[in-house]
Amino acid sequence: MNTFSNHHAYSRMYKEEELTLGLHIPLENYQFSTPTMEKQVELSQLAEKYGFTGLWFRDVLLEDPMFGDPAVGQIYDMMIYLTYLASQTKEIALGTSAVVLPLRHPLRIAKEIATIDQLFPERLIMGVSSGDRRADFRGLGVSHADRGARFVESFQYLQQALYEEYPQIAAGVGQIQGANLVPKPTTQIPTMITGYSQQPMDWFAEHGDGWMYYPRAPHLQAESIRQWRELVEQYHPGQFKPFTQPMHLDLSEDPNESITPIRLGFRAGRNVLIELLSIYKEIGVNHLFFTLFDSQRPAEEVINELGEEVLPHFPAHR
Repeated sequence: MNTFSNHHAYSRMYKEEELTLGLHIPLENYQFSTPTMEKQVELSQLAEKYGFTGLWFRDVLLEDPMFGDPAVGQIYDMMIYLTYLASQTKEIALGTSAVVLPLRHPLRIAKEIATIDQLFPERLIMGVSSGDRRADFRGLGVSHADRGARFVESFQYLQQALYEEYPQIAAGVGQIQGANLVPKPTTQIPTMITGYSQQPMDWFAEHGDGWMYYPRAPHLQAESIRQWRELVEQYHPGQFKPFTQPMHLDLSEDPNESITPIRLGFRAGRNVLIELLSIYKEIGVNHLFFTLFDSQRPAEEVINELGEEVLPHFPAHR
């Protein structure tokens, strides 16, 4: 059983026991520098032409050198830039990885998400998280320690505001009585819990439409997915809830170069990468999106090689 079988972006991206591929914005090998954000429209269109199923965006406010990476996401505000690239493409999914619920008021998120879905129907995949960048929390005056409780409150508020007519909401972040959010989304938006979001796995197996977890070696990821599937079956018997993960990739020019671990991913030649992706598919990863930040080669060159040589093994679902 699949709740979103009629959702265009979701159905291209997710299918039980299958794997599709996406890309993390910005499409650039900037490593520890600040992204230039050049050619993002052209590269997004190239990715769509090859059949990558998703582009993923980060919700980051401040550059924080203490965080251990440039910590600037795609430089531009996630919602605004996602909308811009949606207008320049036709069907590739736009994914949030992830909306930091404690740092955005849920009524504002609901308005933005519903508007995006009305303008670009069935293209949004909404990852949500509790957030981890302390500089952003301090900048907005939001308690980092309380982010878990705030995440749950915001999640519930968001769901009610999006899908109920004239909802009765009495939450710490605000109340709705006798009023209604317009527009509503054209359809229910797939909402993926990212990381643990300070919750037990039981909670997001029950409430999320899928789970997005950080990159790990296949044998470790397999155990997490097994636990997740068992809990989903417990709370929603017979229902498919997909598993998604990112992976930093440094694609070697030598197609047969063996795997070397790098920060949050691997360096490998394309033939070895295909073998690795087949293993991730076997353990239950349904969508994997490449992060090219640590690549030694230009992003366009890597996207071309992936599109021509790797993507045919893991095509979009039709």
